[in-house]
Amino acid sequence: MRVPVRARWAVAAALPALHVAPLVTALPVVRRRFFPGLHGVGRPDRVALTFDDGPDPESTPRFLEVLAEHRVRATFFLLGVMLQRSPDLGREIVAAGHEVGVHGWQHDNLLRRGPAATVRELARARTLITAVTGQTPRFLRPPYGVLTGPTLLAARRLGLVPVLWSCWGRDWAATATADSVYDTVRAKLSGGGTILLHDSSCTSAPGAWRAGLGALPRLLAECRRQGWTVGPLGGHRDVAE
Repeated sequence: MRVPVRARWAVAAALPALHVAPLVTALPVVRRRFFPGLHGVGRPDRVALTFDDGPDPESTPRFLEVLAEHRVRATFFLLGVMLQRSPDLGREIVAAGHEVGVHGWQHDNLLRRGPAATVRELARARTLITAVTGQTPRFLRPPYGVLTGPTLLAARRLGLVPVLWSCWGRDWAATATADSVYDTVRAKLSGGGTILLHDSSCTSAPGAWRAGLGALPRLLAECRRQGWTVGPLGGHRDVAE
């Protein structure tokens, strides 16, 4: 059966809208109200701690040391290109009891990728993470927190659950300090939330990771003071569902 020209035009016109429609989830107020899972919401007596952009031999080991000192496990969203350079560090993350997730192959905005390229990039990262660490990733956090139609379809195909965050430290900026990161996270932090920090400055101002590292012990202490258990995203989500 031949599809009418008008119907073909309608489909062609709808495709760009489907591609960009998920961008509305970049707004925290939208995520919090309509997509709590994507916002990283868990049970109110817990907080999920997550890191992006590693593994980085310059900085990731220092975060692992602080987490070990405080006996806290977290989720590390890995870039394929970074893991390819430092596979032993990826294995060290998992050996320490932490969870690993997919952050993409490179830190490219998936808004510029079509469906096939998006699947290829995320599948490549997922395959490498699984092969290197022995842990099959469960969660996806796309670079810049940008979700597209093809990203959602790729996640479904690859068995990945997209999760963004409920608070972040803006620890990528050249002007970030331990105090500014702590204050920024704390302003939005509540029980059931998901914290985003960065264990690498590969896509940020050089050395910006030091601000997040400096804020981390205070943030963990604040969570303890509030009676919140801090842990990886997997446990956070499991107890909420």
